[in-house]
Amino acid sequence: MSQTDKNDPTRERLLDEAEILFAQKGFHAVSIREITSVAQCNLAAVNYHFGNKENLYLEIFRSRVVPRAQRLRQTFEKHLAAESELSPSTVIYALAQAFLLGPLSDKERLRHYQLMMREISEPTGAFEIVEQAIRPLFDTLHGHFASFMPTPLKDKNISLMILSVIAQVLYFNSARQMVKRITGSEYDVQFKNELINHIVAFSLKGLSLYQGEKDGDA
Repeated sequence: MSQTDKNDPTRERLLDEAEILFAQKGFHAVSIREITSVAQCNLAAVNYHFGNKENLYLEIFRSRVVPRAQRLRQTFEKHLAAESELSPSTVIYALAQAFLLGPLSDKERLRHYQLMMREISEPTGAFEIVEQAIRPLFDTLHGHFASFMPTPLKDKNISLMILSVIAQVLYFNSARQMVKRITGSEYDVQFKNELINHIVAFSLKGLSLYQGEKDGDA
């Protein structure tokens, strides 16, 4: 495919509208006719640019989801680079800051997490792309956490600790309406900073208890 094809407005419109529909309904619940109707083009446009619905879906992950994940990771690493000394606190803070105050717009954030969660809960051919998007950030976190632990832990246990921290970050970043309803707080900068500090404090408490466990007991 030529660069001109990649910049074709019809192709971009198909990606935009299909991404919204797939995020809202999932891969299997969306038809090509529904996509072309919203994108205001004909079925031949999908065949010309992508070949079929599955290829269109995969391209959304390659050209939209992966670059967003890279931007989040780069923001995280930029925050880490600004620290004079790394510790569990600074790493968790940088992670939460990248996601809650990071580079994604509200529209990008919503689409990104809807697509990621649907693919994780109901895997399709895009699951490998999701894993590839997540893996670099996870591996970076794993390296840091392994170096912070006072005694060697199994990789599985370190992975579970990291996933527990990530789960908090993802929840507070994606479940905004529920958090707003329960706390009565708007997601302004002040509240986001409060959440970041909460995630750090809560995670550090969990890590301090975890460090007291023997590797075989964890």
